[in-house]
Amino acid sequence: MTTSTTPHDPYVALRNTEFRFYLAFRLIITLAIQIEAVIVGWQVYDLTQDALNLGLIGLAEAIPAIGVALYAGHLADIVNRKAIILTCYTILLACGVSLWFFAANMQTLPKDVVLWGVFVTVFFTGIARGFVGPAVFGFLGQIVEKSIYKNAVTWSSNVWQSASVLGPAIAGFLYAEVGLEKTYIVQSSLVVMAFCCVLMIAAKPLPPHNRAEPVSSRIKEGLRFVFRNQLILSALSLDLFAVLFGGAVALLPVFAKDILQVGAEGLGILRAAPAVGAVSLATILAYKPIGRNAGKILLWCVAGFGVATVGFALSTNFMLSVFFLFLTGAFDSVSVVIRGTLVQTLTPENMKGRVSAVNNIFIGSSNEIGAFESGVAARAMGTVPSVVFGGCMTILVVMVTAFAAKKLLQLDLNKIE
Repeated sequence: MTTSTTPHDPYVALRNTEFRFYLAFRLIITLAIQIEAVIVGWQVYDLTQDALNLGLIGLAEAIPAIGVALYAGHLADIVNRKAIILTCYTILLACGVSLWFFAANMQTLPKDVVLWGVFVTVFFTGIARGFVGPAVFGFLGQIVEKSIYKNAVTWSSNVWQSASVLGPAIAGFLYAEVGLEKTYIVQSSLVVMAFCCVLMIAAKPLPPHNRAEPVSSRIKEGLRFVFRNQLILSALSLDLFAVLFGGAVALLPVFAKDILQVGAEGLGILRAAPAVGAVSLATILAYKPIGRNAGKILLWCVAGFGVATVGFALSTNFMLSVFFLFLTGAFDSVSVVIRGTLVQTLTPENMKGRVSAVNNIFIGSSNEIGAFESGVAARAMGTVPSVVFGGCMTILVVMVTAFAAKKLLQLDLNKIE
């Protein structure tokens, strides 16, 4: 394949009107999800004073998301993807209203009832997110042309990370200024806005598929595709174990309240810091996309993620902690763009739902399972030692991947098709 001499246009995907609506609903729904994550974590820790419960929140969302993921991927390849997204956003709205109800009645309901109500609601949130992920991923491939996937993935990542910057900061501010109930009202209103943005995008035709093929055969086909593609499998595996061991986000309420002593607003800043780093680097990548040596760059950045995680764990200064979290986000942004580009480009249109489902099991759920691992490790080892351990394990994962995945070392994004 010859390299194109056409000048790089960093805004090519943004010239597509439907892609702009796609970015809008991703931005808004991510804001809603981030706000919910921050205030639910703070609410549960405030109720229980137990770091393990922060991990259990992640587990309550990850179990249903993993449980439905493969069937959700199959569904996204045979059912109108727009309809799936709208249905899932309706469920997310109902979950937001439920959380508002328990927040509004915290003083009158028994503490255990409130706690169980929150966990059950988070469980249903996990179901909705398990179904919506493959549909959203496949929908992107139907909105933009294949030739601009890398640019579209970069902007999509940038928007997602931007929402991850704003969401925690907004959540911390709202929680401190207007309280839990009104914050949940804002969160639910954002879900409604995202729903409206999805309505502005035309429904797309379904990719060709064999209606007579059994569900189990279609799911196995998606699994075989991922596990036989060394580039996709190695990129997913690297991210899986790095996030599983290296993520400290679930323990941020503990750092904010007990170690750095910066309160709810400080927690919002800590939650936002990784996304600020990610947005900063993703913006650079939109203008200077990664091409040659993409695999080596990926490995170095994941190793940097591990080192920054250790630095954060050992810091007792708020601004230094924010800086290390900023670095984790910047390094992670590289992985998001490279992985997203690989999966979008190398996956056939009629398999994107199923392959995205596997991606969600590897990556999306690893955040929640990683939250559970962080909670358990914090209970067993202490908060700071557990995060140091996670960062060191991330570095070890990079070393093993560099030895085992030779194809990844040779990855050139300019030559994939």
